[in-house]
Amino acid sequence: MDIAAPAPAAPPAEVTLPSKARMRAEVWIVLGLSLGQTAVYAAIRLIERYMDTTPISGQTTTLNPSRSSIDWIDLIRQVLGIGFALVPVALALYLLSQHGASSRVRLGLVGPARKWWGDVGWGAILAASIGLPGLALYAISRALGQTVTIDTSGLPDMWWSATILLLSAAAAGVLEEFVVVGFVLTRLRDLGRSPWTAIILAALLRGAYHLYQGWPMALGNVVMGLVFGWVYVRRGRLAPLVLAHWTLDAVAFIGPEVVPHGWLESLGVA
Repeated sequence: MDIAAPAPAAPPAEVTLPSKARMRAEVWIVLGLSLGQTAVYAAIRLIERYMDTTPISGQTTTLNPSRSSIDWIDLIRQVLGIGFALVPVALALYLLSQHGASSRVRLGLVGPARKWWGDVGWGAILAASIGLPGLALYAISRALGQTVTIDTSGLPDMWWSATILLLSAAAAGVLEEFVVVGFVLTRLRDLGRSPWTAIILAALLRGAYHLYQGWPMALGNVVMGLVFGWVYVRRGRLAPLVLAHWTLDAVAFIGPEVVPHGWLESLGVA
């Protein structure tokens, strides 16, 4: 299937791109400070899980752990963790804005209100099309004994917990989509990679840093990456991906706190 590249995905004619050697270095630096580093640790963690005496199905991973036994210290550390996690996004935007380029234009973060409303619609469609199959994949992979139990919140029962979970979901959406799609995929295009090559490489990266959950969930994230990358290259707008990712994580983080436990058990995801 051919993909027509939208205007925002390519630099304007007056923009002079950095040398290919510099762009490659930029990609490695940004990944080394963020999700590339996470992918390496996730791969090692998966090996460790299979070497553990406890089967992988009996293991658990906590996505939003408490960071202190002192409540107000925990809150401060949660906020700081979210803030510092977004620094690689600032670096990626800075690098895309050099040599006369505008990162907002390149990532499609511009346009009239109708464009933004379209982003909201596409975000909802993506969230639904990825979320429901993702829930089924988790239940099936748990039944096969190849995925850990995912505890989406290890936070104490405090007034600020729900807010932190929503902010954490937003930060994950911004970090992953801006770095993996907005920066890495764009730089791969700048380096002369074909649209599908760039999409596949970015999707494999997305799957790699989810390996700690088990290989089925990593594979599911590769599929998610293929869909997200295709939508981005076709539409040239990053916002739908961020909105969809935030919606998926927000539901995953908050859902277990509000959905009756019996329902979760019946779905096989308790």
